[in-house]
Amino acid sequence: MSEATSITLRAATVGDLSADLSAPNYDRSRITSGIVHFGVGGFHRAHQASYLDELLRRGGARDWGICGVGVRQEDRRMRDVLAAQDGLYTLSVVAADGTRTTRVVGSIIEYLYAPDDPEAVIEKLAAPATRIVSLTITEGGYNVAATTGEFIADNPEIRADLTPNALPATVFGLITEGLRRRRARGIAPFTVLSCDNIEGNGHVARRTFAAFARLRDPALGDWVEHTVRFPNSMVDRITPVTPPGTSAELARRYGVTDRWPVVTEPFTQWVIEDSFSLGRPALDEVGVQLVSDVAPYELMKLRLLNASHQALAYLGYLSGYRLVHEAAQDPVFQQFLMRYMDHEATPTLYPVPGVDLDRYKRTLIERFANPAIGDTIARLCAESSDRIPKWLLPVVRRQLATGGEITCAATVVASWARYAEGVDEDGAPIEVVDALRERLIPLARRQRDDPTAFLTDRSIFGDLIDEPRFVDAYTAVLNALHTKGSRATLVELMRSDSQRG
Repeated sequence: MSEATSITLRAATVGDLSADLSAPNYDRSRITSGIVHFGVGGFHRAHQASYLDELLRRGGARDWGICGVGVRQEDRRMRDVLAAQDGLYTLSVVAADGTRTTRVVGSIIEYLYAPDDPEAVIEKLAAPATRIVSLTITEGGYNVAATTGEFIADNPEIRADLTPNALPATVFGLITEGLRRRRARGIAPFTVLSCDNIEGNGHVARRTFAAFARLRDPALGDWVEHTVRFPNSMVDRITPVTPPGTSAELARRYGVTDRWPVVTEPFTQWVIEDSFSLGRPALDEVGVQLVSDVAPYELMKLRLLNASHQALAYLGYLSGYRLVHEAAQDPVFQQFLMRYMDHEATPTLYPVPGVDLDRYKRTLIERFANPAIGDTIARLCAESSDRIPKWLLPVVRRQLATGGEITCAATVVASWARYAEGVDEDGAPIEVVDALRERLIPLARRQRDDPTAFLTDRSIFGDLIDEPRFVDAYTAVLNALHTKGSRATLVELMRSDSQRG
């Protein structure tokens, strides 16, 4: 069946869907929203919304539906798609052998686009029924300096939100005003649950939201810091940009039209610090781990999975790969990733209760190599100035402090610097997607004459340029990347590694 003749996905057509397509078995009209989520994208729809949908299918969480909120211009498309489909969408879980399981997810029952009506968003936040406000606003969304972790008060968007009588436009302005109104009305504060890939994401959220609130009103800032709960969490599920042809495939298989489907991998994990002020859904019934300390799981994921993605990204792109699984299936890349994980990342981790780290690392390679996901290397290369300081540089600093190995991590940083030149090894242009690209590209293009030019940006690298052991390793690899090329550099590095034993 073609898209033109298939059923359009919306509430009124759920009963007409193919029996092969699992639809919500619950009455969505009876679900009320208890969660407001900022940053509805592919990952949120593959992860948190999927867990809630499963809980709803089991007969629970009737008052824990999700109200999505968009704040950015690029969220307009999500607003339009969810409005047209009554919040419904398809989620396809694709295994490495191509086996596909697809269902319709119904846990997002409402969506508000803040630029259309910020007052509606604020009142939703202030409503007593809202008990959790969750976030997937990206690593850069917390408005902190990379090296100091301090809230950037002079950000123009922040300054605009702090103008007297301004209608809030940022996540900070909207959530803080919602909390202020709850405080004024005698309503207990909701829990703010960060689901972003940041070490101590709950601590970071507490610090940044309290800092913003304090700029508005010192007493309000103190109240936010000491009264609102900000549990830490760890989330994991590889979710690429929806591959081309997915909508057509859904129409062919199931006779349904979905304007923005989601494709993801079978693996999923969510670990949350069990600290909620106004209750929570029974997420433990659908596989979520509720723990007293998230830190071990968090570091495991950030320094093994996320940092390894960066290890694949720049070297893979420069070697000619464009899809993640292609690079991950290359034995040289597999050896490099295992060397980084075993000898550089793992020594910086805490013991992780209930996790076999050796098996976890092998599973990561298998997940990266899954050809059915179609994840792009370009996605991994984007916004590196947010990712590298949070995922990889803490490993470098810890290893420098303890005398541990840093060669692989230095190689990743050097490959980022080479990629940031904006030209590949064949002279073709590279589209560098990064908020700091105007600053970083000129530095990268100076480094053939000045090998440490890229490291001079202390807002990203701090004092690493003053660490001789790191600089020596970094410049040696950067020189090899320029003279030998990326794959030859990696082959030589792994050969010397094998000879060392």
